[in-house]
Amino acid sequence: MRRIILFIISLTVCIAAYSQEYEYSFTEAADLTMVGKVFPDTPNPYQRMDFTRFGGWTEKDINLLEMSSGIIISFKTDSPVIAVKPEFTEICNTNGSGFAARGFDLYIKKDGEWLWAGGCSYNSNKDLATETQKIRKLVNHMDGSLKECIMYLPTESKLASLKIAVKEGSVIEKGDVPFRHRICLHGSSFMHGVSTTRAGQTVPGYLTRMTGMQFCSLGVSGDCRMQPQFAAALAEADVDAFVFDAFSNGSAKTVKENLFPFIETIQAEKPGVPLIFMHTIWRERRNFNMEHDAAEASKIAVADSLMKIAVKKYKNVYYIKSNATSPMHDTTMDGVHPGDWGYYLWAESVRKPIVRIFRKYGIK
Repeated sequence: MRRIILFIISLTVCIAAYSQEYEYSFTEAADLTMVGKVFPDTPNPYQRMDFTRFGGWTEKDINLLEMSSGIIISFKTDSPVIAVKPEFTEICNTNGSGFAARGFDLYIKKDGEWLWAGGCSYNSNKDLATETQKIRKLVNHMDGSLKECIMYLPTESKLASLKIAVKEGSVIEKGDVPFRHRICLHGSSFMHGVSTTRAGQTVPGYLTRMTGMQFCSLGVSGDCRMQPQFAAALAEADVDAFVFDAFSNGSAKTVKENLFPFIETIQAEKPGVPLIFMHTIWRERRNFNMEHDAAEASKIAVADSLMKIAVKKYKNVYYIKSNATSPMHDTTMDGVHPGDWGYYLWAESVRKPIVRIFRKYGIK
């Protein structure tokens, strides 16, 4: 009995010691270096649009643009542990991975490359009140060297505040802007990152780390149809180039109605800036579903025919192929969205064509 009591006491002490492993100091993430935003200055720094500056938004637009997808925090620290303490206003209850939709994804530079370091996830809205109070570690037991870090914010959740926690007494400071140039990547749920396992495994995330160029994500799930309100806002964006996944949402009708006005609105304010449109990918649900196949084929045929005209009619407009399918046709998550491997294949399929076009404009 005495041994059992001593065991319980020592176990309790160990648990208490573990739970109090560190005293933390907290830094608001927005006070560090924030990159990956098409519009850097927004009233809420964890949102992707300034709704006071630009108007015409629908309720769906606002909901999506309030999400933090693609936003990256750059910082340096010598702490042995890196943790987060978020204050969510909404935690996405997606069927996909919580590590992407409602989690944080950390990379640390090692030997000149960004190497994955850790991540964490939070629960769904039913636990919103308690979840926002929880500190969660991304990585622990590191050495004491000063490290360059980038952290991706959740793809489909909304934040009012985010504290980055390090061991008290450790250094935490603003990081450099770690990527060259500013490139707007506007598109559908594919660019938003739906069905990725982690927040850094989106097409913009992969392209940024592959090229060292800053692909700023303005993915809006199910809502990229080249609408006038998006064209008007993008025309005012301070970017060096545009890449569009413009034909994955919508229909043949919306492509016909919106494509040329979309190009003309942006080019009126951004003459000489390249606009690169990506061919939409093969959606695997077309394999046997004749209705989906017919709708996709019709939309793609219209996009192909109009882009053939557009690249001749407008200067600085390009149309490139893309692919998110392996030879086995086994990279999809749900028949519509690729999984992580499919998104990597997509990014790799467009990387060289995009880089070649950029070189014409001195974007290197």
